[in-house]
Amino acid sequence: MAEKKDKNLKNNDTENKGILNNKYILPVVLLLLILAIGVIIGLIIGMNSGKKDDSSTPDTEVSDASEKGGEKSDAGKTQNDVKKEDNNGVNVDDNGNKSGITDNSDDNKDVDEGKDKDNDDSKDNITDKDNDSDNTGKDDNGDKDKDAGKDTDKDKDTDKDTGKDDDGDKDKDAGKDTGKDKDTGKDDDGDKDKDAGKDNDKGNDKDTGKDNDTGKDNDGDKDKDAGNDTGKDNDKDTGKDNDTGKDNDSDKDKDIGKDTGKDTDKDTGKDNDGDKDKNKDNGSAKDSYVLTYTVDNSWQDKSTNMFGVQFGLTNNTSATVSNWKLELKIEGLASINGWNGTFTSSGDKLTVTNAGYNSDIYAGGTVVIGCNLGTSSSTVKITEAKLNGKKMEIVSGKVDQNDPDIKNNDKGNGGDNGGSGDDKDKDGKEIINEVKNNTKGKKGDDWLYTDGRNILDKDGKKVWLTGLNWFGYNTGTNTFDGLWNSRLVPTVKAIADHGFNLIRVPISAQLINEWASGTYPRANYNNAYNSELNNMNSLEIFDYFLALAEENGIKVMPDIHSAETDASGHNVNLWYTDKVKVEDYYKALEWMAARYAENDTIIAFDLKNEPHGKPYEGKKAAIWNDSKNANNWKYVAETAAAKVLNKNPNVLIMIEGIEIYPIDIKTNSDYHSTNDKDYYFNWWGGNLRGVNDYPINLGKYQNKLVYSPHDYGPTVYEQPWFKGKYTYDSLMKDCWGDNWFFIYEKNIAPLLIGEWGGFMREPNLTWMTYMRQLIKKYHLNHTFWCLNANSGDTGGLLLDDFTTWDTTKYNFVKEVLWQENGKFVGLDHEVSLGANGISLSKAKGL
Repeated sequence: MAEKKDKNLKNNDTENKGILNNKYILPVVLLLLILAIGVIIGLIIGMNSGKKDDSSTPDTEVSDASEKGGEKSDAGKTQNDVKKEDNNGVNVDDNGNKSGITDNSDDNKDVDEGKDKDNDDSKDNITDKDNDSDNTGKDDNGDKDKDAGKDTDKDKDTDKDTGKDDDGDKDKDAGKDTGKDKDTGKDDDGDKDKDAGKDNDKGNDKDTGKDNDTGKDNDGDKDKDAGNDTGKDNDKDTGKDNDTGKDNDSDKDKDIGKDTGKDTDKDTGKDNDGDKDKNKDNGSAKDSYVLTYTVDNSWQDKSTNMFGVQFGLTNNTSATVSNWKLELKIEGLASINGWNGTFTSSGDKLTVTNAGYNSDIYAGGTVVIGCNLGTSSSTVKITEAKLNGKKMEIVSGKVDQNDPDIKNNDKGNGGDNGGSGDDKDKDGKEIINEVKNNTKGKKGDDWLYTDGRNILDKDGKKVWLTGLNWFGYNTGTNTFDGLWNSRLVPTVKAIADHGFNLIRVPISAQLINEWASGTYPRANYNNAYNSELNNMNSLEIFDYFLALAEENGIKVMPDIHSAETDASGHNVNLWYTDKVKVEDYYKALEWMAARYAENDTIIAFDLKNEPHGKPYEGKKAAIWNDSKNANNWKYVAETAAAKVLNKNPNVLIMIEGIEIYPIDIKTNSDYHSTNDKDYYFNWWGGNLRGVNDYPINLGKYQNKLVYSPHDYGPTVYEQPWFKGKYTYDSLMKDCWGDNWFFIYEKNIAPLLIGEWGGFMREPNLTWMTYMRQLIKKYHLNHTFWCLNANSGDTGGLLLDDFTTWDTTKYNFVKEVLWQENGKFVGLDHEVSLGANGISLSKAKGL
């Protein structure tokens, strides 16, 4: 309109040019000016009156909107400033009206300026420059702007998307923006905004994942495209929003937390007024301690119901929990035997203190512990849980040591591991090959054979396998336990330096089959302490371990400790489960045997750890007879051995015993009786009485057979033969002789005590002393249980830091390590056993 006015004035000047010299010029000019002013005023009044209709915003609201447009922009505020506003929940303008926190940027321009319509549908030619910082969806004249929110500006916004506008109406698409600013989902007057939160705005702020586009212009009309600006944010986004699950007035928001942006806050699981949010992230409230428990399996021990249980202790606060102490009330608690902590009980109360190496639970972290729990109840019922005196939320759910969300074992080092190391580091395979190339060992010269009760090398020299156990590949750690607080390289070296010539490595069939299929579950270790592992997956870490063992003169024996990867998987009776079939068990052994067929660092396979089961368990209990029943361990062991030896005919085959054996094998050979009195009992895996009646037959590979019982003391379980004053002779008569030592005495095959050990205190120490006496007198092969500090019922050779050796226990075991002239003897013909040993070629032999 201004351009038309100027044109009219110019025409009037031209038409009156001829009278300028007239004497009446001054009065005429004055009159014309007055008329012109009147015309202009009339035009302005007519224009404004033509724009108003019944739906227009009242003058008071236009004035209010103008004030909002002049408020300070969030783009100039710090993160702390914005957080303070968010805590208040609303802003108050100069008129005292409440409003949501808007995203105002004084430099923003409307891309589609001039395309607005007034209410009479007439198009004007006004070029509208809209410097409205909050992109209200209308120009300064109050007309609709279809493309409001599509600005290309770079704004800085840090606000929170509450999922609703300030007056509490629902916002269907709240939180779905791909930009990262705070869209309230509605404009300031509370009308719905269909596309709120869909802007692609770029800003330089630390963005919470939502914009502050209100979805309407300042006069309150709808803006169809509110929040669709195409700018971009340069913020750092963590992937967690601060969406409380409800808006500020506590109404529900169906789509909360569905934004694709990433923001830095944690979802508390509740809104600001404390109501529950059904879509909360972790199933627990912020600033709380949570106890999650899993019952992995169950069995009967006389009148006691036994359960394998794992507990996850999660710290959902912002501070580290140090020197934790867990207190539980468990209905009908009868017995407890645990790991990763010190377990004591009194009545229904169970107390667990940290094991030292896991004494800290970091903010957001979880510590996993486990136990075999006995109760008089038919289920595990936890009625109360406290962590350092503070009440915990109790949740029944899956506890998984291999869960990538469990960050506690990373010690705050941040790190992904398993193939995600620094690009500047050497490739994992390159590191493995470097170790192999530095080893002086000769390929294929260290395979062993048996002759009667003896194990011999290639030259017929009698050897003595004196090793230890180091578990972890069976538990879900997917590498050795303890590497979250120690280093692999010096630990392997220390094992060799301390004179252990064999490492039994418990592992699950499930993990092996995952490796075989090209799947590599995440290995749980401290990636700062073991940085060379960061470019290796869990299988490559195992290969690296084998290379380190070879470099230090140590031999390795994999042990299928459980079918499934589970810290309490060894409690399962048999070698298969619903998840891991017997065919899967066979495949795991075959794959390992084939993969390492030419690697004589692996000299033996322990086919299965501790098959067991009690009479009442029927087909779920391991038996030993001449049948082909699915639960007949003799038949399965012979089948598995044949499969292994078919892939590698050079390895030794370790076969353990079971738990029960019929007293009268003629009348109860099918184990039909469910009466305990009809059976001999022994430790899981320790009953080899069946060898007398049904010896293992490996055909042409009979010289690869070694029987491998397990034996423990009274601190693990108070067996009948420990009652009263027991002696070496009474143990031989009541347990050892008939269960397995007869195999040595009759020269049937060699023995290797696969597990023995325990705490260096009574009533355990007496038994340990007698067992050591037996091993030493007959040079029985053995692998001591265990290196790990986190073996709950035995302790380990390492203290809680997984670095310091328990010198008292080590010196006790040292007496039954193979030594000649003060030097430890290894099983490699070329490589000496650590810094204090010699190679097999330099040993005289037994």
